[in-house]
Amino acid sequence: MKVACLGAGYFAQFHYDAWRRMPDADLVGACDFDLDKAQATGARAFTDLRAMLDATKPDIVDIITPPDTHAAAIAVALQADVRVIICQKPFCTSLEEARQVTELAAKAGIPLIIHENFRFQPWYRCAKMLMDDGEIGTPVQLTFRLRTGDGQGPRAYLDRQPYFQTMPRLLIHETGVHWIDTFTYLFGRPTAVYADLRRMNPVLAGEDAGHVIFEFADGKRALFDGNRLLDHSAENHRMTLGEGLFEGTGGTLSLTGDGGLHLRQFGQTESLTALPPMQRPGFGGDCVYALQRHVLNGLNEGQPFENEAAEYLFVREIEDAIYRSAQTHTRVEV
Repeated sequence: MKVACLGAGYFAQFHYDAWRRMPDADLVGACDFDLDKAQATGARAFTDLRAMLDATKPDIVDIITPPDTHAAAIAVALQADVRVIICQKPFCTSLEEARQVTELAAKAGIPLIIHENFRFQPWYRCAKMLMDDGEIGTPVQLTFRLRTGDGQGPRAYLDRQPYFQTMPRLLIHETGVHWIDTFTYLFGRPTAVYADLRRMNPVLAGEDAGHVIFEFADGKRALFDGNRLLDHSAENHRMTLGEGLFEGTGGTLSLTGDGGLHLRQFGQTESLTALPPMQRPGFGGDCVYALQRHVLNGLNEGQPFENEAAEYLFVREIEDAIYRSAQTHTRVEV
């Protein structure tokens, strides 16, 4: 499969690396407004998306750019003879724009996959398998404590992703959206949310801390407790970005900052390691590779895709509900 990528910024490195590690993928182009960055990827370099698509005729277009570029880039890619489009999260600048783009893709008959990769992290895949197998009894509650430790001081994010400072919505729109999708993957669709969000670093335009409670139809609850100023116990804070609990009537799974998953049976004090911590290439347990491998497998084997745009719109709806809840200080049903 021929793959052409739009974007060569900080996070794009993980996309390019993953494609290169797949023997059935051929990286044919890299496009960026900054030609030097495109050339640094080692792929054939372009500064214009349409020119890249005309020259390389890819099967897959991978859009790895900020949200304000998504709608225009997808519109151009839909005019090319491609088999699938992958677009980084957060998808578009608004829910309405995301809906319009999703409709365009549906009319063109081209699958549009949102690159929401956290659900592909090995600890979440393992946790879902163990919960489905009844290892913690009836699941009751999920908790994740985001503690990136990278948001203090006037230079917060400037060395890696400087646009974080000017985003009017940061914690949920840029980061917490990962757990909206992951909680949905693990527990199903939430039915209501309650959010308390705040800005702690005054140099930021958007919020960088807060709590969100997710309600589910069967009585389950999930808590996202996010604070980008504080850290957690890990050598690499970007491995898991925090710590998690998966609690049920028969036991608890604990996610540690090294990517380990530990099972404690109800009433016991000892824990067994269900997923050992290990060094994996790429980002976040190699979840970028896992998502892109999933897309290739879907094309090769005709299997359904996870995170198609039409499905992912629900994640954007939850995101909007969270911000409405925070603004009105009320519980918001979805």
